[in-house]
Amino acid sequence: MGYGNLKFPENTLFLVTGGAGFIGSNLCEAILNMGYRVRCLDDLSTGRQANIDLFSDNDNYEFIKGDIKDFDTCMRACADVDYVLHEAAWGSVPRSIEMPLFYSLNNIQGTLNMLEAARQNGVKRFVYASSSSVYGDEPKLPKKEGGEGNLLSPYALTKRCDEEWAKQYTRHYGLATVGLRYFNVFGRRQDPNGAYAAVIPKFIMQLMRGERPTVNGDGKQSRDFTYIENVIEANLKACLAPKEAEGETFNVAYGGREYLIDIYYSLTKELGVDIEPIFGPDRKGDIKHSNADIGKAKKLLGYEPEYDFAKGLAEAIDWYKENL
Repeated sequence: MGYGNLKFPENTLFLVTGGAGFIGSNLCEAILNMGYRVRCLDDLSTGRQANIDLFSDNDNYEFIKGDIKDFDTCMRACADVDYVLHEAAWGSVPRSIEMPLFYSLNNIQGTLNMLEAARQNGVKRFVYASSSSVYGDEPKLPKKEGGEGNLLSPYALTKRCDEEWAKQYTRHYGLATVGLRYFNVFGRRQDPNGAYAAVIPKFIMQLMRGERPTVNGDGKQSRDFTYIENVIEANLKACLAPKEAEGETFNVAYGGREYLIDIYYSLTKELGVDIEPIFGPDRKGDIKHSNADIGKAKKLLGYEPEYDFAKGLAEAIDWYKENL
């Protein structure tokens, strides 16, 4: 693993917001396995209790059920914390178009609450989840920090606002922030259910059940799918990155490019099924192609992702076979 040899002081306490979610629970698990302390904050609105039940007997683990929209809860969660890994947010581009007010309150005001609580509690570094959606309609590939286009959804807007607020907190208040722009993360514990489920777990679940999945559009859209282990590495290395990384944002991806229809047929092959997809309409607010330049993260974070798409997909399939 690209983070297994990282060293923090003994008794270091990490706060993982959204810790019951897909990415958050994997971060909690990795930190606990390294021998450090974790406080998980989640209101369980999109996170799942089952994701964190496996930590409940660990003496280094603490759970706070609470909402980042409540400032007092954020203050309590940040008490005595060394590093904040801020994953709490509502995802999904289509859902954000349906619920703009909630997304603003949850993703922007909630993040601002966390930034202020971290500042007041003297947190060493605030690492937060941004998104490749901030590149909007910029057609140039690969996507590179500083080359953002017009935003295409309320979700993308919330992530861009979070980045700007974080920069202000570094500039004016001395809070060391680092933003991570995730590109299509997938892997164990990603929820395959619901109308807004990510495509890889949803396809796997449907194919395992013998159902015909729906591919949005013509399936020729491309994405830089990024396995969860690479994201864990980026978060932990961001905590220890040099001062030049503070106030900056970084692409977190593998740097590859996979076409949705190719992924679909790879899954049918791996699962041993012969099922043709249904082709549906394009999703509102979606970009057609996404591919990351990860040079900045390599240079300033020491980010060296070990899991390419094929390696990550094999592990993900094995996990879903055992757990679905």
